[in-house]
Amino acid sequence: MDSAIDWHMARALLEWQVELGVDEAILSSPVDRFAAEQEARSKAEAAKAQALPGKAPVRVVEPKIDPIEEAVNAALAAPDLPSLQQAMAQYPHCPLKRGARNLVFADGVPGAKVMLIGEAPGREEDMQGKPFVGRTGQLLDRMLAAIDLSRSKDVYITNVLPWRPPQNREPKPEEIAMMLPFLQRHIALAKPDILVIVGNISCQALLGKRGISRLRGQWAKAEGLPAIPMFHPAYLLRNPAAKRESWADLLEVRAKLDGVS
Repeated sequence: MDSAIDWHMARALLEWQVELGVDEAILSSPVDRFAAEQEARSKAEAAKAQALPGKAPVRVVEPKIDPIEEAVNAALAAPDLPSLQQAMAQYPHCPLKRGARNLVFADGVPGAKVMLIGEAPGREEDMQGKPFVGRTGQLLDRMLAAIDLSRSKDVYITNVLPWRPPQNREPKPEEIAMMLPFLQRHIALAKPDILVIVGNISCQALLGKRGISRLRGQWAKAEGLPAIPMFHPAYLLRNPAAKRESWADLLEVRAKLDGVS
């Protein structure tokens, strides 16, 4: 019996592994990609030297690229939200882009008074291309509904990072730094009245602080706007007892919107 795997079977097996969350392939022996890249560069330089007999090889010094500076320039050049989304999609320097299925830009209503900023997409968000979906999104929607808000009418939602980190690991400081100019421009273009900062990574990006248990429920300033940190819904799913504190934070948001505080 022929046991060879045809193209259709190979694709089905690959899609099955992707559905399980596999996002890396491990070879039988390690491959040093950096060494391979350096070797290819050296061969190219040697070929140039051979093409010019009698002349000493000239080493070409490539200009140093500052990913953060390029992010700032790309973000500031975006005049509106669709242009910003396109600029983020074209930004080449964040390594998270290479392992993600979709760029997760935003959901909800641009121009809403409340802008909610999460941390980074998870598996469901990466698959659907929207922030806060699955069980986490369902809980968030119930939380918003408890204070008469909804993402379809009253809230605009995004993340610090638009691409899912591998295995949902915590984003690295350099990844946050690269994408922060886009987030800052996102806030400026969305023009909310209030920022709801969800989770530690969001606090680190916008407030320069960590320690969500200590920061939550306290109004601060971020990007010139009133901002309140809250527990992430994913944390509440793991720690239901913390919902009491989150309810108090939601009431703070409602009171701010109503002009009570």
